Amino acid sequence: MDLLDGRLKFRHLTLLIAVYDHGSVVRAAESLHLTQPAATRTLRELEAVAELPLFVRVPRGMRPTVYGEALVGHARAVVAEIRRAKEHLTGLRAGQDGTVTVGTLLAGANVLLPRAVARLKKERPRLTVVVREGTLDVLQPALLGGELDLIVGRVGPAPGGGEALRQRMLYREPIRLAVRAGHPLLAEGPARGAVALTDALTHPWILPVEQTALRQELGALFVDRGLPLPGDRVECTSILTMRALLLQTDMVALLPELVLRDDEHLAALPVELPSVGRTVGVTEAAHRTRTPALEALLRHLDEEAALLRASLGTGAHG
Repeated sequence: MDLLDGRLKFRHLTLLIAVYDHGSVVRAAESLHLTQPAATRTLRELEAVAELPLFVRVPRGMRPTVYGEALVGHARAVVAEIRRAKEHLTGLRAGQDGTVTVGTLLAGANVLLPRAVARLKKERPRLTVVVREGTLDVLQPALLGGELDLIVGRVGPAPGGGEALRQRMLYREPIRLAVRAGHPLLAEGPARGAVALTDALTHPWILPVEQTALRQELGALFVDRGLPLPGDRVECTSILTMRALLLQTDMVALLPELVLRDDEHLAALPVELPSVGRTVGVTEAAHRTRTPALEALLRHLDEEAALLRASLGTGAHG
């Protein structure tokens, strides 16, 4: 097998991805505006180049073999790089056009990313920014697969992608226990200093989902203090849903300090959580070429992060 002998074509890769995504040659052909015979012929050519079976027929279509599963990941990365090359050239030619696709976690979505995007759009109004919110277990494969240009949010010392990812820390943000203004817990104690974590456990909680590092930190804190996680709880990553629940109920939630600062309807309980916080930064695919659009967004992220560090009184690492 020699994939560099000139027989492998771009159309082979796009068809491979389409068959994998649609589970059928017929539907893949329709999505690519090909006839079914042309799609079947192209797939046979690809399997001949690979010298391996990439799909097997099943009653409702096509199922990838272990070889097809392996190759489709590389195909996505190649197609994504070609797309970026096109955007790079278009951006260079037009000066202001292009697209940047960002994955965001809660830590990046609340303040940093919106401010950076607002500045970017003011500078380059024709540039398109696509933002996709999710958890790290979803966003990281999308970044490695070329579906995202960047992840903005929590970063840590050992990303799951290992050497395939490059992280840069921008600032450390404390996490607070948040409630609605007028919550019963805010009235406890003459100086609002008598509230303990155990007091908060008498109310329902909104917790991060299990796939998040924040949930793991919170779990460790509860174990350290000999407490069980709240049994009466909702698990959620959507800040809009969290805010609505906080305003309508007596729930308690974990929210970044910057969110609470800008929301007069929410307040922080006077409960110290010294081991719980977020180091916010950016994550990129280590060996991917940056487009002009991505370079511009990164510049604005750096500038906004510097302002946030000053307001928090912290450095990039806390």
